[in-house]
Amino acid sequence: MIAAMLADHTIRTVAAGAALAGGLAGLAGAFAVIRRQSLLGDTLSHAALPGVCLGFLVAGGRDLTALMAGALAAGLAAAWAAAALSRLRRIRPETALGLVLSLFFALGVVLLTRIQAQGGAAQAGLETFLFGQAAAMRGGDVAVLAVLAAVAAAAVALLWTPLKLASFDPVAAATQGWPVARIDFGLTALIAAAVVAGVQLVGVVLMTALIVAPAAAARQWARSLGGMVFMSAGFGAAAGAAGALASAGARGLATGPLIVLAATALVALSFVFAPGRGALSVLAARRAARAQGDDRGVLASLTALARAHADPAYPAERGTIEALHGRAARGALRRLERAGLVRAVEHAPEATPHWELTAAGRDAAAAGGRPDG
Repeated sequence: MIAAMLADHTIRTVAAGAALAGGLAGLAGAFAVIRRQSLLGDTLSHAALPGVCLGFLVAGGRDLTALMAGALAAGLAAAWAAAALSRLRRIRPETALGLVLSLFFALGVVLLTRIQAQGGAAQAGLETFLFGQAAAMRGGDVAVLAVLAAVAAAAVALLWTPLKLASFDPVAAATQGWPVARIDFGLTALIAAAVVAGVQLVGVVLMTALIVAPAAAARQWARSLGGMVFMSAGFGAAAGAAGALASAGARGLATGPLIVLAATALVALSFVFAPGRGALSVLAARRAARAQGDDRGVLASLTALARAHADPAYPAERGTIEALHGRAARGALRRLERAGLVRAVEHAPEATPHWELTAAGRDAAAAGGRPDG
């Protein structure tokens, strides 16, 4: 079915554009998330709307290059305004971003309403930038996205060392002579470029999700910034392509929201299944730690009973152990037996099960009660 859909030129164009936009969003989003600047992506995406409108007014029509240039300029202006407001008025950065987001989005809605009142907005399709319209994508648009994604990836690769250092320790980066302020501006420009790339597909309202979601998913799997950036870009591209193909297969469903749903599904799966950080891994680790604690407790009790009876091989009744450790005792005894630290024995004339320490068990107890099984 997918092969049949990809045989269609329009579907293939939209899927390629969505994959490129999603990949670029994931690339930029990794730095936004690791630097705790997720709200910056939201601000830049909403600030793109007045830029799109101004680009339309300057070009006199729906020229994608003009619209993207306007969106990029508006995004950078919004970032500068938020930084200036935070610095000059001593307002918290997130508060400044919220204020700028509201101001620029309101300005964009006013400009959009003004253009609609003049006529011709329907042909321009500017209102689709609110929620995206993948069907309007053309081959030339994909080429522009490809160039933009290639330039962004090349810039990140060439400037990897200062980007990495400034993301984790800007003070150390400044000490080593790197221009931290310019690096911050470059990362802001990267996020703005990602917003510009995806706003036609996803829209300004949902674009922040495409910035944050792939990076949030990648962070659960990756153990380094390089791995996170690579996986985030891959997740973004996969979400974009999956959303575009799902929209093509289910007529009437908008592509942008489906792309966001695909990215959100990746986040949910990562939160559950990612090794080490996923919910299943955390649950398994907690159960293992609890089991290890139970094992140590049972081993310590057997040791204490043996010492109290001056018999290193004292056979303790299972009921006694269960009275001390409750329901956890039976599981602990099975694990300790598999590890060769205890063994079941008979203790006539009593018919109930008894357990005694093995030589390895006594050694483990002497070493601090750390079963090695």
